[in-house]
Amino acid sequence: MSSTTLEKRYSARNYNPLPVELTRGEGIHLWDVHGRRYIDMMSAYSAVSFGHGRPELVEALTAQAARLAVTSRAFHTDRLGPFLEKLCLVTGMDRAIPMNTGAEAVETAIKAVRKWAYKVKRVAPDRAEIIVCAGNFAGRTTTIVGFSSEAQYRDGFGPFAPGFRHVPFGNAAALEKAITANTAAFLVEPVQGEAGIIVPPNGYLCKCAEICRRHNVLLICDEVQTGLGRTGAVLACHHEDVRPDGITLGKALGGGLLPVSAFVGRAELMNVFNPGDHGSTFGGNPLAAAVGLASLELLLTEKLSENAAIMGERLLRGLQAIDCPLIKDVRGKGLLIGVEFDPEHISARAVCERLIEAGILSKDTHDTVVRFAPPLTITAAQIDGALGLISQTFHALQDEEGVVKVA
Repeated sequence: MSSTTLEKRYSARNYNPLPVELTRGEGIHLWDVHGRRYIDMMSAYSAVSFGHGRPELVEALTAQAARLAVTSRAFHTDRLGPFLEKLCLVTGMDRAIPMNTGAEAVETAIKAVRKWAYKVKRVAPDRAEIIVCAGNFAGRTTTIVGFSSEAQYRDGFGPFAPGFRHVPFGNAAALEKAITANTAAFLVEPVQGEAGIIVPPNGYLCKCAEICRRHNVLLICDEVQTGLGRTGAVLACHHEDVRPDGITLGKALGGGLLPVSAFVGRAELMNVFNPGDHGSTFGGNPLAAAVGLASLELLLTEKLSENAAIMGERLLRGLQAIDCPLIKDVRGKGLLIGVEFDPEHISARAVCERLIEAGILSKDTHDTVVRFAPPLTITAAQIDGALGLISQTFHALQDEEGVVKVA
């Protein structure tokens, strides 16, 4: 009995995987159980930004695992300090709290900004509010899905925590209008990933930063997907020279090997924590710290942010050049690109299924957008090869659907 069959039998139905069973990965490639090779154009939502099985990261993992893997934050270890130092230097922040998943990093940020609101800003007890954007995606905990605008993520999981207000993404004026005396923070993705790779207008984040400063509101950038090189800069907020008050990081921080996340912030914000206020059994463990440190060093030494900017522009231009009437829009930043399809003619999942046949692995978002986000190590030749396969697939689908481009 195959693993896929066993998975269907014993797994809860909270996923509906695409029809491929993977067994091995190296660099930008994955292999299925039949030995067929694919180009990974998803990178596990940016978790595999450095490629599969990157030797330097595997070495850091195995060497540390042989020495010391997990203790507890009840004790110091020789790996955590260097990791936190590098994390703060790379992000320009003062202090960090290591966690495991991106959702945990966001939950940590929520706790931090609320306590700051009460202890520093002097908001009345239990009245602090956080402004979020429609279309946001920050994780799957009950608090986080409670401020999602996606009905399915909320359905059946309430009651939800209060204290969140929604504004349209990309609209700085709406943010300012929503601020009250009780507003603690604005939590925003510089580019919305799960919403369909939505890039805001130029200058949006910079305007939001100015509004937040003027109203004594914290700016928290959720860079779990966009951070660490994905958009062509170390952090997506760097594109507009914005230094937020706090940043959530995850996914790529674990080098594609294990979950590592962190909330990093300015001293004024992070100093609200006292011993016992917050913690994590596995957060900051020596194994995670060793891999996280190696990942940050690799990001810088290999200049992967710069490669993402160059290769991302090549991929974006190539996708925009595909003349296919099934496509409504092509957008993105760096190596985070979405191709939106006309749902009246074809579903994005159907496109992904056909891309699998062509040797390309991707994932649909909201059944209208196909995500193209390969590892940051991808080369120009590999981009061009992928574009050829993608173009052939799109045109074949166009012919099958009988869609004619109107001049």
